[in-house]
Amino acid sequence: MLKRLLFVDDDPMVLDGLRRSLHGMRQSWEISFVSSADAALELLEREPYDAVVSDMRMPLTDGAALLEMIKERYPDVVRMILSGQSNHDAVYRSISGAHQFLAKPCNPKELLSRLNQAFTMRDLLANQSLKAVISGMRSLPSLPRLYDELTAFLRKENPSLSEIARIISKDVSMTAKILQLANSAFVGSSGRVSSLVQALSLIGTETVRTLVLSVNVFSQFDSRSHVAAHLPKLWDHSVAVSSLAQRIANCENSAKGLAEESFTAGLLHDIGKLVLLAEMPREYHEIFEAGVSCERDHEQRVLGCTHAEIGAYLMSIWGIPLPLVQAVAFHHLPSNAGDTQFSSLTAVHAADAILAPNDDPMMDIYYLESLGLSAREPMWRSLAAPVPAVQTPGDHSANA
Repeated sequence: MLKRLLFVDDDPMVLDGLRRSLHGMRQSWEISFVSSADAALELLEREPYDAVVSDMRMPLTDGAALLEMIKERYPDVVRMILSGQSNHDAVYRSISGAHQFLAKPCNPKELLSRLNQAFTMRDLLANQSLKAVISGMRSLPSLPRLYDELTAFLRKENPSLSEIARIISKDVSMTAKILQLANSAFVGSSGRVSSLVQALSLIGTETVRTLVLSVNVFSQFDSRSHVAAHLPKLWDHSVAVSSLAQRIANCENSAKGLAEESFTAGLLHDIGKLVLLAEMPREYHEIFEAGVSCERDHEQRVLGCTHAEIGAYLMSIWGIPLPLVQAVAFHHLPSNAGDTQFSSLTAVHAADAILAPNDDPMMDIYYLESLGLSAREPMWRSLAAPVPAVQTPGDHSANA
């Protein structure tokens, strides 16, 4: 079934240009074009769309306001801002309603690559309600202690980027949101950013301060909630996996960028559990109480999907680079990813299996054999005994 895409722009020349540039995609996409927010909303009332790409600056109702309304009325729609504005104020306004912010002129192949990535992950989810929940999320709640530490530090006169990186590198939610912004036109990045250190360097200290203190990009769990009791274990495991994944990548003499990507992927690998914890606490508690050894089977029975698929879908619609999305999606079943060489997925899968809090045989030996790496498992396991102190990603001094 063809995916349906709606473009909104008040400039007829822009719409004509989009029609021409996307004409070759009509075998894969059913594409509509309208010139105003009102026309877009009327169309959405009559028929469903999978994605809406809107210009930012339009009369009466601008793109940010339009996507916010679409988020409320049609939360499962993937929402993108496509704009020639470089004004950060415009981006700040669109953060709540838009999943991604792309610059004009937009490369059609890049646009469709991002959309196809999102829908590949969405099609893994059988639970329609979950699709709407995930697509409607503005942010993921952060651990109260780390959120308080970051906000206090950012109120200082000249906060250092290295200290900001140290704090954020311990928080799953903050890391995901920073990567979302770094992979948009927000910072004018021409490539895909999969390293937290690189993302923070691109965004800059002052922008991080504005995002956290003024725009409230991050939010907190209510520390009094019974849900918050599950957070420390989830965070501790994520941080431990990220550290070990980085060490495994270094052990395989990977390039610095791949080692940093492995750290970030390890931190994010269980982000689907955080979505469940934030949005479906009753179901999460039921799954958690069922015991770790049957966790994914129980998720499949209760939800029709697993935390890996949930996390991968969120990462894909936020525009996170494909290697990180795949590490999240396939960290339990890496053979399904089709890898042919060592990657951040390899590092995260191995680290997660090594650090599993039970005797469940999670390591995919057939996957390691297909990569010619099965003999490396004992060496990787030795790196986890004892589990080293967490490094800021990019700090390789402990491995020198």
